[in-house]
This record gives sequence, C-alpha cells and structure tokens, in this order.
Amino acid sequence: MDHKKLDELVVQIENYLECLKQFNHYVSLARTKKFDQEDEGQFLELKSVLAQELELILAAIECGSPSKEEVHTLLGGAPSLRYLSEQSEGVLRGLENQWHKIYIGWQSNLGQLKVQQRAAESRSFWSGLFGKKK
Repeated sequence: MDHKKLDELVVQIENYLECLKQFNHYVSLARTKKFDQEDEGQFLELKSVLAQELELILAAIECGSPSKEEVHTLLGGAPSLRYLSEQSEGVLRGLENQWHKIYIGWQSNLGQLKVQQRAAESRSFWSGLFGKKK
C-alpha cells in the first residue's frame, strides 16, 4: 500500500474509533434514560456511519478481528436508544462488553497500520537521502 493511502486509512480508522466512542456514549445515555428525539436521530445516523465506514475500511484492508459480523451484531443489538433504555443492566453490560472487544480490536488494527506507516516513512527518508525513487 502506498504511503498516501496508508496515511488516509490511518485517519479513517481513527475517525471510526471516534464514532465507536460516540456509540458507547449513547449506550450510557440510554442507561440514564436522559435522551430526546434529537439524540435518537443522531444515534441512528451514527449507526449508519459505522456500518458504511466499516465497509470502506474492510475494502481497503483485511482484518480478522473484529469481524464484520461482530460489528453488525453490535449495531443490530442496539436498534434505538428507547430500546436500550428498556433493557436490563445485564443486557447493557453485555452490549458494552461486546463494544469494548470491538473497540480494542480496532485499536490493535490501527497500531499495526501505524507500524506500516512508520516503516514507509523510514523507507521514504532513506530513499530521499540516497537519491532513490520511493
């Protein structure tokens, strides 16, 4: 993968992780039962972004964990804030556990890409130093 595409993918996954953090925030909001219709709409929009961006990321890289099915299960298990607000504490803890596994998996993938990114930067530096093309 060329250096520019690698940089773009790192940014894309960092943004994806921010969206995952927002997802967890909304789960916490549902737990407190302090949300309104605007929050509900934003939650549904966030889930759409997570599903679409997942496809874009998986088209660019192959990763074993988290799997597409794990992410879809997480998103499908939280159809709305209202639904989540009606669930037991045990169900919400299970959802958070599932979220955490996915979040850590994406952090690991990001770390692996950053290793590749640094290696590419190093190659670029040495190529420039010795007058070779990248």
